[in-house]
Amino acid sequence: MNVSSWSIRNPIPALMLFVLLTFAGAFSFSAMKVQNFPDIDLPTVLVTVALPGAAPAQLETEVARKIENSIATVQGLKHIYTKVQDGAVTLTVEFRLEKPVQEAVDDVRSAVSRVRADLPGDVRDPIVNKLDMAAQPVLAFTIASSRMDPEALSWFVDNDVSRRLLAVPGVGGVTRVGGVTREVRVALDPARMQALGATAAEVSRRLRQVQNESSGGRTDIGGGEQPVRTLATVQSADELAQLELALNDGRRVRLGEIATVTDTIAEQRSAALYDGKPVVGFEVSRSRGESEVSVGAGIQEALATLREQRPDLQINEAFNFVTPVQDEYDASMHLLYEGGILAVIVVWLFLRDWRATFVSAVALPLSVIPAFIGMYVLGFSINIITLLALSLVIGILVDDAIVEVENIVRHLRMGKSPYEAAMEAADEIGLAVVATTFTLIAVFLPTAFMSGVAGKFFKQFGWTASLAVFASLVVARVLTPMMAAYIMKPLVGGHRDPFWMDRYLKISAWCLKHRLVTMIAATIFFFGSIAMIPLLPTGFLPPDDNSQTQVYLELPPGTTLSQTLVVAEQARTRIAAVEHVRHVYTTIGAGKAGSDPMASSAQGETRRATLTIMLAPRAERPRKQGIENNIRQALVSLPGIRSKVGLGGSGEKYILALTGEDPQALITAARAVERDLRTIPGLGTITSTASLVRPEIAVRPNFARAADLGVTSASIGETLRIATLGDYDVSLPKLNLSQRQVPIVVRLDDRARQDMGAIERLMVPGTRGPVMLNQVATLEMASGPAIIDRYDRSRNINFEIELSGMPLGDVARAVQQLPSVKQLPAGVHVVEIGDAEVMGELFESFGLAMLTGVLCIYIVLVLLFKDVLHPLTILAALPLALGGAFVGLLIANKSFSMPSLIGLIMLMGIATKNSILLVEYAIVARRDHGMSRFDALIDACHKRARPIIMTTLAMGAGMLPIAVGWGAADPSFRSPMAIAVIGGLITSTVLSLLVVPSVFTYVDDVEQWFKRLIKRS
Repeated sequence: MNVSSWSIRNPIPALMLFVLLTFAGAFSFSAMKVQNFPDIDLPTVLVTVALPGAAPAQLETEVARKIENSIATVQGLKHIYTKVQDGAVTLTVEFRLEKPVQEAVDDVRSAVSRVRADLPGDVRDPIVNKLDMAAQPVLAFTIASSRMDPEALSWFVDNDVSRRLLAVPGVGGVTRVGGVTREVRVALDPARMQALGATAAEVSRRLRQVQNESSGGRTDIGGGEQPVRTLATVQSADELAQLELALNDGRRVRLGEIATVTDTIAEQRSAALYDGKPVVGFEVSRSRGESEVSVGAGIQEALATLREQRPDLQINEAFNFVTPVQDEYDASMHLLYEGGILAVIVVWLFLRDWRATFVSAVALPLSVIPAFIGMYVLGFSINIITLLALSLVIGILVDDAIVEVENIVRHLRMGKSPYEAAMEAADEIGLAVVATTFTLIAVFLPTAFMSGVAGKFFKQFGWTASLAVFASLVVARVLTPMMAAYIMKPLVGGHRDPFWMDRYLKISAWCLKHRLVTMIAATIFFFGSIAMIPLLPTGFLPPDDNSQTQVYLELPPGTTLSQTLVVAEQARTRIAAVEHVRHVYTTIGAGKAGSDPMASSAQGETRRATLTIMLAPRAERPRKQGIENNIRQALVSLPGIRSKVGLGGSGEKYILALTGEDPQALITAARAVERDLRTIPGLGTITSTASLVRPEIAVRPNFARAADLGVTSASIGETLRIATLGDYDVSLPKLNLSQRQVPIVVRLDDRARQDMGAIERLMVPGTRGPVMLNQVATLEMASGPAIIDRYDRSRNINFEIELSGMPLGDVARAVQQLPSVKQLPAGVHVVEIGDAEVMGELFESFGLAMLTGVLCIYIVLVLLFKDVLHPLTILAALPLALGGAFVGLLIANKSFSMPSLIGLIMLMGIATKNSILLVEYAIVARRDHGMSRFDALIDACHKRARPIIMTTLAMGAGMLPIAVGWGAADPSFRSPMAIAVIGGLITSTVLSLLVVPSVFTYVDDVEQWFKRLIKRS
């Protein structure tokens, strides 16, 4: 049964259906969350193992290798990245995407527990978590107060601010950056300790045994039950100093006699500054599945209330990831409206009839709004990917309606009534409209099933585009003919061709008569466009143009916090002098804002600083990459630092990794490669993870003397650790206050920690009584690696190369040609990780999606046309679209990257759409009107050229705002896509109008030959 004719006869049910769909679509839209990118679950697991005070080389042997070997047996493993540094091992375990996330976490957890017994006894229990991409901070703030000192302000952030912000729906975590932590310090006097023969470990342990609260059972006094509690805690540092402690030899001593007890702050290991002024910072992250925009609004509201209640607080925004998301959303909505309006204007310019234009224009909102129902049901959010899909198909959505309306107008010009015209026209063009829509779905839907990380993102793209296109088919078949039948008026005056039709028909007749010349020209054009591919720069993601960037500074190992502060401040003054820089937020030894979520996270170190830079708004400055180059130039002359410029995200860096078992060969190869890398022109800074050597003090026991005096290596290690650093956090005694516990840290006073002689004179417990350390061991200065990086169970060295606007593919090719890379020593290999690896997967899965798309188009056409060969005529338009896309990208100087690949996939659907309209009419004209092949093709060109050109211009107009980059949002991701589509649209339309008829004749000849062959046999 014909849906169009039913809807024309029964207009009320059709209207009610769309009222219902519009209501449900509007409800779904309001229920969806606004995000930057969709939340994706990657089967990546993080394992963190801590052993405070242990050196990297020791941790590599005793912890990292054992855990790696156990995890290596897990099924579906792809890579293991390991970072070993002072006191901590962090493993990032990446699985193949088919592996369910929870299964990956469980498998890693059981692999770690298998080797738990083999790890050193002091190791804290390993923590196993899945990688949460949503846990990156979305906002960072700095807070200062005229009424609070740093300790009170830090506690205010930890207690009051955290409590308020965690009450905001969707906030996942609040982390303090900088500031200080309160502690009670028991600074031991080495001379008095030596006189008493007491050890630091002994004092710390005794204090813990004395200063604690414990349950002491239960009594039944007076006929009732009472719990018994031992309350042996003091309330202040002064009370603590008065405590009497029993020593091992039976003597007792008052704590205040052998140590200075102060209620003070812990040694500062991190700092935050805003425009050079010391502040306390805090970063806020969202929960998984929540909207950045609504979470950001809730946070700002909570902080506004806090400012009103506490006028002494100055809270400044230091990093904002919410505004770009809001801008992106607002701009995408504007692009949708602008694209829609432009498409409607094109329709009016062609039809010059307000009623016909209105009927076509209604298709736009009624195709987009019902698409939200499907998106909501599938659990999608409103993000860059889904909005991109909608803003790209906006020009296509009006297409089916244009084709229907244009055909109805043509029938009206024949003198028919609107009712008759709508009935006949809808019936005549029905197959072509269904065919074009299903070919588009056949193109978009395979992208939803792509493999790799890109496939996780494109699931939402493919489904959103397909849903909107399908909704446009329903509108074109149900609503458009019905509205045309009742809204449009009979047209007076015959059918007039547009001014260009005669010339076009002459050219197409010439092309048909000289079909060999036409085919040769088309073939040359196709091969010419293929030859253009090497000229195009290739990349994974184009670099963004958001108004924030970062500078990472790394100083030599052993650098103290105060030294790092001085260098970071020098860097900040240089950066602040660069044009278009507004504010600089500096964090040292802490903070994750703007870092790459995929990079294996290192523990904070006092020698690393991150400067987050706020730039002027996009409209007031040049592209960000130029400003970043100026920042690099400003930092070139800063001595003794490694620096990186740019956010940690994609599109800005190329990672070259060398891996091998022999550390010496690896370091030699790395030095040669680094020298060669610096010869490639145009690159930004090149940083290597080749571990810098740091100074350390080696304590070497004399085994014979130690055995004689009953001193063990373990007791030497424990005494030194507690004397210089304090005991492990879990073993520290605590001072109990009303709202918190303050740790009590027992260690040497600061003067003694700076004196090698004082450390040598420390007392170590032995079986015959305490012994001085220098009697059983020698102390000497030595060196060891500061950080050890491992990749797939081998040591590795990564080079992070800043692309500074250069395409990733070009840099990768230049690197592979370097002499040092071609002549690596035995046992050292180059591996691709990061964007380069993902780019390889991306091109592969896109190629597969394109092939699948072409196959699906062919199958759909065979089913609809009931013909095996003529669909090949329609597919002939595909190669003709490529040239225009490549020329467009070349002229606009855009790279051949993920967005332009999406553009090519769209082009496939659009190019076939044009040729379907031609071929379908030619087949109908021959079959139903008995025309000759030549006449049928010329008639098809005559009848279908106008709707083809209208739909092309409407689509081009719909995408123009994206290509030009109108609006406040960052156009760097969208623009290449729209440019590829518009370029391809122009060539495929012009060429399919001229070449497809010639291809049709050749395919028809082959078909006739087959028929004759079958008849003979």
